[in-house]
Amino acid sequence: MSFRLQLLQVARLAPRLLGDSTDLVRNFFRAQLSPSGAGLDRKGAPDIYYTIFALAGLQALDAPVPRDDVEAFLRTHGDGEGLDFVHLSALARCWSVVGKERMPRTLGPALLERIEAFRKPDGGYEGNPSLGHGSAYGAFVALGAYEDLGQTPPHPLKLIQSLKRLETSDGAWSNVPNVQTGATNATAGAVTLIRHLGFPVNARVGDWLLAQSHPQGGFLAVPSAPMPDLLSTATTLHALAAMDRRLPSQIHERCLDFLDSLWDARGGFHGHWADDYLDAEYTFYALLALGHLSL
Repeated sequence: MSFRLQLLQVARLAPRLLGDSTDLVRNFFRAQLSPSGAGLDRKGAPDIYYTIFALAGLQALDAPVPRDDVEAFLRTHGDGEGLDFVHLSALARCWSVVGKERMPRTLGPALLERIEAFRKPDGGYEGNPSLGHGSAYGAFVALGAYEDLGQTPPHPLKLIQSLKRLETSDGAWSNVPNVQTGATNATAGAVTLIRHLGFPVNARVGDWLLAQSHPQGGFLAVPSAPMPDLLSTATTLHALAAMDRRLPSQIHERCLDFLDSLWDARGGFHGHWADDYLDAEYTFYALLALGHLSL
């Protein structure tokens, strides 16, 4: 099973905690797709990146996906020419939801050829062409695109090895080499990828992730962050589960309180306490976090 399908499998458990609010969230995700089949960004503009999360939210809550409309939108992007690394991966992901049997025959190989152009000499991937090294986020994005299209990146061991340069002295990972302090999402991404490919992870990484918990719930993006955020919380919970690391009961309860503090009666979730917007991305990560907290 691809790791994106694993994310979806966990997100499907969120209604256990959402209860009667599930319909509100389901309707929120419906509203995040325009009549043209495009997901909407925070300004209400069509964006293929946000389309991923609108579709994933509908799937997680067992709502119908308007495949014909979404396919028409995807076809406007052709073979991805002109798209950046992240949006290329998004295009692959969206086609996997609509159905690979609907894809033009040459599209899959063309997308992967474009993705592979972002591979770095160290074996990793990174969307910034000015950087000579891969990043943990880039590895996560590339592997997701390959798996969505039913393939595996060439030389997967080199991909794992590229993460070695990103290890930090405090027992975590960063998206850049030779730094002292880890970043939560880079660490969670690296853990998820390494475990998914069948390699072990040092147990102290779990200690580092748990140390990023905030006294009022949630997890910090970096140790010095002023407040927790939803993305860091969801990815940390997923990485800890990948390591079979049980969440202490106090942290579990505080995470539930944190999720509750981000809930909006319109059916979505804010990304953090200072966030005034709602979007499909953070709301999907709320489903992922709730899914883990329901276990």
